[in-house]
Amino acid sequence: MNKILINNKEIFPSKVVCIGRNYVEHIKELNNETPEEMVFFIKPNSTISNQLFFPKFANSCHYEAEISFLMEENKISAVGFGLDLTLRDVQSKLKQKGLPWERAKSFDNAAVFSEFVSFNGDINKLGVELYINNELKQKGDVSMMINKPHEIIEDFSTFASFEDGDILMSGTPSGVGQFKEGDHFVGKILYGDEVLVEVKFDVQLSK
Repeated sequence: MNKILINNKEIFPSKVVCIGRNYVEHIKELNNETPEEMVFFIKPNSTISNQLFFPKFANSCHYEAEISFLMEENKISAVGFGLDLTLRDVQSKLKQKGLPWERAKSFDNAAVFSEFVSFNGDINKLGVELYINNELKQKGDVSMMINKPHEIIEDFSTFASFEDGDILMSGTPSGVGQFKEGDHFVGKILYGDEVLVEVKFDVQLSK
């Protein structure tokens, strides 16, 4: 199984729980409708990676930076930086036909994470930033979320369970777009003005 690191300790998540359409400006940039209830999808353990690959089988791929949480006993125990990789053209075709998104969201290495750090502070002070080739592409924080992390956990728990070590990805702010082999990413999780997590990725072509 694929692993993440928290304080240099290995964790093997059973799944990654993702919420879609959780930032108003991101909904607008993709011309999506605001959902009446939370939109969830799952990425399996096979999607988890600590390296950023461009899928060699794809013509294009989008990045989506997200504040990501490690779950233990149905509570947030740690925070990290995550990238939800999406084959947007594939996803658009699937949505038009009313079909599931797995081909667009759940391919190998489609959930990329930094190391996680223990967290028991004020979730409302968390933010995320993504720089690509030294240019700020995405910036958001919990105040901009339609559904806050604790609300997401509560709603998901009405129909499914978090196993200890699972990851919750809390949605992406506006600014998503394509990337390519050779791009340089810097992701940050902020706590107010303090940088809690900083991670760098150089995009490689998948094997």
